[in-house]
Amino acid sequence: MRRAVAWRLLPVLTAGAVGAGFVALQAMPEAAAATGGVTGYATQNGGTTGGAGGAVVKATTGTAIHQALCGRASDTTPITIQVEGTITVGNTAKVSGSCNTAAGVIELKQISNVTIIGVGGGAIFDQIGIHIREAKNIIIQNVTVRNVKKSGSPTSNGGDAIGMESGVSNVWVDHNTLYASGGEDEGYDSLIDMKAGTKYVTVSYNTLRNSGRGGLIGSSDSDTGNGPVTFHHNIYENIDSRTPLLRAATAHIYNNYYLGLTKSGINPRDGGKAKVDNNYFKNSADVLGTFYTDLMGSWQVSGNIFDNVTWSAPGTENHPAGPNVTSTTTISVPYSYSLDPAGCVPSVLASTAGAGKGLQVSNGSCTPTSPTAGPTTSSPRPTSASPTPSRTAGPTPTQGGGPNLSIGAGADGSSKGSGTSYGNVIDGNLSTYWSPSGTTGSISVKWSAATSISRITIREASGAAGRIGSYRVLNADTGAVLASGSGAGTVSFTKTSLKKVTFEITGASGTPQIAEFETYA
Repeated sequence: MRRAVAWRLLPVLTAGAVGAGFVALQAMPEAAAATGGVTGYATQNGGTTGGAGGAVVKATTGTAIHQALCGRASDTTPITIQVEGTITVGNTAKVSGSCNTAAGVIELKQISNVTIIGVGGGAIFDQIGIHIREAKNIIIQNVTVRNVKKSGSPTSNGGDAIGMESGVSNVWVDHNTLYASGGEDEGYDSLIDMKAGTKYVTVSYNTLRNSGRGGLIGSSDSDTGNGPVTFHHNIYENIDSRTPLLRAATAHIYNNYYLGLTKSGINPRDGGKAKVDNNYFKNSADVLGTFYTDLMGSWQVSGNIFDNVTWSAPGTENHPAGPNVTSTTTISVPYSYSLDPAGCVPSVLASTAGAGKGLQVSNGSCTPTSPTAGPTTSSPRPTSASPTPSRTAGPTPTQGGGPNLSIGAGADGSSKGSGTSYGNVIDGNLSTYWSPSGTTGSISVKWSAATSISRITIREASGAAGRIGSYRVLNADTGAVLASGSGAGTVSFTKTSLKKVTFEITGASGTPQIAEFETYA
């Protein structure tokens, strides 16, 4: 018996595409997706960049999301859709035009090169699922999807929070919060499902909770053409089973935190394989093995912590990996990755996993850090885990768009902490920095003549990474807000000619230390 779940710009968009809840941004009000953090199988097969390099638009309804998709020059033209507010079945209509959408579900069908990212006060998909079908190069980031039902009212996406099927490849599901309020008996199905030829997916820094089913790869024992998939730095909490279920698929599963799995957890079967590294399992049952079938899967394990985990007795359709968990196969992965020690996984994920965490990631040493912006593409890499290289002091590097225009400019600000200088942010030296006199304040770069910029990069000093919370980027000549968001890194906006640009810190977890304020045309 199931335990009761506790409530514990493309260049131009067509005129017809613009409607209520849809804005073509002239000055991007939020930072675009920080795609540089993608790791795992989504980096293979050409890589996963989503809408990088394309137009950035903002949507506050599901219909507006569909309008943005259908207003592109083609189904492959890159686009980033920034979502703010609550998306519901009631404000999500089918849109006709150059793409294939449906009412009552966010439909990403027969398209490619799309990023959907929550911004501002947050994006909540309330009782409405995200359906990815016959699509490639998709990023879903920093959104909450909750209480999607397959029975009752309203229904959406077969009861899956995020569903992928029919020739889907290269998807990155990152920093999202997905939850239900029960299991199948209460009308819910799964949080993330992949089937019918879904390949090269990374699921990272998400929180999945309060559901009967976490997710599956392969909808039946005959659906064997899925994977590989990487799951890393996710929290699974108060879930009955399928974290995930693997049918004939390969998954790399590392640095996840499993809390309160009531029936079973990672379930490779029918030839499925799981590489299970440095995860933390707590207060759970049968967290690894082949369950509910005699079609065996296999696993390779290392560095995991089993904290108050119970194991059932083996049977004809019950094959737990424990209590003496050992590897039954060997799996190599074609990319490099950094492993956090399992012991710190619960604490580091409390600061990084889920929507609204500033897209922070772990640096491989149990420390939350702000992500580096910029898409990651595929190239063969060593099969062994390797640590993230540390940044060393030295000249500020030139970005792909040209030289750092801050070098040789001037700087000022609202205040400065003892022993720091405004000029330290424009000296090309990562070992010097400016701090405000408190936890908030502003720092500016200025020129004697109008200068056109479209991008800034804020680099925090060593040892102060992750302190910057909310911010605004201002045209100091006019006071216009060019962008806003959370965390350090790269921020892009519509090219603007100005004499002074200001980075205003409006929230922080400690005294910020900005080593460099870089500007680019």
